[in-house]
Amino acid sequence: MVEVRLQRLTKVYPGNVSAIRGLDLTVRAGELLVIMGPSGCGKTTTLRLVAGLESPTAGEIWIDGKRVTNWPPRHRNVAMTFQKPALYPHLTVEQNLAFGNRLRRRVDSKHLSEVIGDLRLESLTTRRPFELSGGQQQRVALGRAIIQRPHVFLLDEPLSNLDGPLRIELRRQLHLLHERLRATMIYVTHDQAEAMALGERVAVLEAGVLQQVDSPVGLYSRPANRCVAVRTGMLGMNLLDGEVSGTGTEWWFGRGSRRLPLPLDVGARWSAFRGQPLTLGIRPENVNVGEIREGEVSMNAWVALVEALGDYSLVSLRNEEWTLTASLRGPRPPWLAENATVAVGLAVAKAHVFDGVTGMATCHPETG
Repeated sequence: MVEVRLQRLTKVYPGNVSAIRGLDLTVRAGELLVIMGPSGCGKTTTLRLVAGLESPTAGEIWIDGKRVTNWPPRHRNVAMTFQKPALYPHLTVEQNLAFGNRLRRRVDSKHLSEVIGDLRLESLTTRRPFELSGGQQQRVALGRAIIQRPHVFLLDEPLSNLDGPLRIELRRQLHLLHERLRATMIYVTHDQAEAMALGERVAVLEAGVLQQVDSPVGLYSRPANRCVAVRTGMLGMNLLDGEVSGTGTEWWFGRGSRRLPLPLDVGARWSAFRGQPLTLGIRPENVNVGEIREGEVSMNAWVALVEALGDYSLVSLRNEEWTLTASLRGPRPPWLAENATVAVGLAVAKAHVFDGVTGMATCHPETG
């Protein structure tokens, strides 16, 4: 188990294209850290810099207390698994797994058997890659990395090309594998559900800049800014622009004629931001349609779309310039139809407040 430290890491490509900008990040020894962000945010570039496949424009890379910034890949003792499994097509599964170690003349038959068992490949050892499914190929690719006994595993969206059920199954296997190996792993994904399920901590990247690093629970409950808020949770957060107005007995949030009445305790808590441009962040699970519950504030909205997903439904709602998504438990209510106007309840006591200009969080529901 080794620690990985990235200090002020920067990568600028020709044409002045900045992929990574001043990245400071520490991966603890034995940790599974997930780097999450949209396409083009610098996730894969970060992995390639750690692996030595790219050279940084500035900054330093430390692995196991050694400065490896200028070391070639073969001296860093890292193993990288890619989005598409790169297997030798003419070799069997067992030969693919053992190939790297055979070149180094250090094949350990016992360790090879353990890896085959851990990844449930016993019945596939004599097959070649074209005889395997996508999930089986990815398991072989993971096994080839594991068998090297590297200091650090680098996993570049290894599950993104698999279908839903298989992704979930391999995600569980990878999680269990990490629990057994306790190896240092850096996992890259654009999928927020995958990041929240896998990561001991999650680092959120946006346009090459680190936004926040925290546990999945920490990111969900205390997002540092709007960028993190919309990239955590199953659906991200609803964002409503406006400002707080009112006095000691009546408080409102909104702008112009579009205003929400606020409970007195919530209004008092947000009174320090009165008159400032704000963004209210409300999770879809805190938006209710139909019956208004105690503590919720009510507004009318137009139903743009209802997506029935079995045991829950997603409802897309519009109120003038505000667009919301509600997540409703249970099957789709029979009265809920597109193009209808419905009453919507917002649990504003559970809302987050972000600065309307900078996007930084100014107030979280649990602390005020």
